[in-house]
Amino acid sequence: MKTNVAVFFGGRSVEHEISVISALQTINAFDSEKYNIVPIYITKQGRWFTGPELLNMRNYKDMKALTEKCTEVFMRPEYGDFNLYKAEIGRFSRRNPVVAELHVALPVLHGTNGEDGIFEGLLETIGIPFAGCNTLASANGMDKITMKMILRSEGIPVVDYVWFTDNQWSADREAIIKKVEERLGYPVIVKPANLGSSVGIGKAANREELIEKIDNAERFSQRIIVEHMIEQLKEINCSVLGDADDHQSSVCEEPIKTGDFLSYEDKYMGGSKSAKGMQASDKRIPALLPEEVSEKIRFIAGETFRVLSCHGVSRIDVMIDEKDGEIYVNEINTIPGSLSFYLWEATGITFAQLMDRLVALALKRKRAIERKTFTYDSNIFAMGGGVKGAKGAKGAKL
Repeated sequence: MKTNVAVFFGGRSVEHEISVISALQTINAFDSEKYNIVPIYITKQGRWFTGPELLNMRNYKDMKALTEKCTEVFMRPEYGDFNLYKAEIGRFSRRNPVVAELHVALPVLHGTNGEDGIFEGLLETIGIPFAGCNTLASANGMDKITMKMILRSEGIPVVDYVWFTDNQWSADREAIIKKVEERLGYPVIVKPANLGSSVGIGKAANREELIEKIDNAERFSQRIIVEHMIEQLKEINCSVLGDADDHQSSVCEEPIKTGDFLSYEDKYMGGSKSAKGMQASDKRIPALLPEEVSEKIRFIAGETFRVLSCHGVSRIDVMIDEKDGEIYVNEINTIPGSLSFYLWEATGITFAQLMDRLVALALKRKRAIERKTFTYDSNIFAMGGGVKGAKGAKGAKL
């Protein structure tokens, strides 16, 4: 019997198109003799669709025409119901027909409303086995401020930073500028706290540029982070596969940037040459590093994955300060572009084998969760004594 795997992609995110590219690469990697793949495309408005037309990338040039050819679907937020339902009820039917019974879910949703724990929370509510980080790990990994707080508390090196909200920036920008200048100095990097793919990121070499870059970053996020900028920078990426207790690190890659930091075009368009996801970006695999430096990065990547309680496949991006050789974690991508398959192929694991591993990890975690206690069979309301009423500690007769 084949395993029915739902691949979710698209979503309400500025990384919507990159998610489509990653998902179609992923779908094509599955062994069709083992799996039935159910593509589920989430539009920029949040509607869900499925259908074979979703498998042809050319169809995405006209989103309206594409969705009109597909079936709109939904899942009920009921624990244990793994069915995919047709959104429209038939003329003579009182119930929404089942489109597919799902066994495993694989989110390939980049950025907000998909990689940040929101979608993972839905999957956990339903209880369906899914590959990738859970709600907590996804949220912590997506938010650069929270991630750096956790890593720093565990002794994992991160660059110094200042963070604040958009409301704080509007109310007291002079105090924030002063704090940045006194703690970090210039140059700095300004980032929205909860976006990936270099969206909204900018370099500031003086006060005027700092204001400009923060004003731009707050268009994308309510929380902003300003980081010390490493001027003699080498960026290295490493992927990690498994779970927090049992994982392995891939070979390292050195992405080739065209400016002071990796841009959206560097990452996903190969320096504006093509749109084939992270696979297309210019890079060196393996990175040209001394063996001891590669091993240290692989270890730091694994520790980052472990400390954040990650699951599935992630990519950890680190920075080397070539002035002194220090290594810092920049960010983690809990749903990396192209699922970092190119790093695993260079490590000796094919894309198809990577998909096997992700499905197996999803089912393994589901079995582990089912061994835990979440509720008791007893009903305290039926037991009589000791039940407080709506007035809390003051009590009330029922």
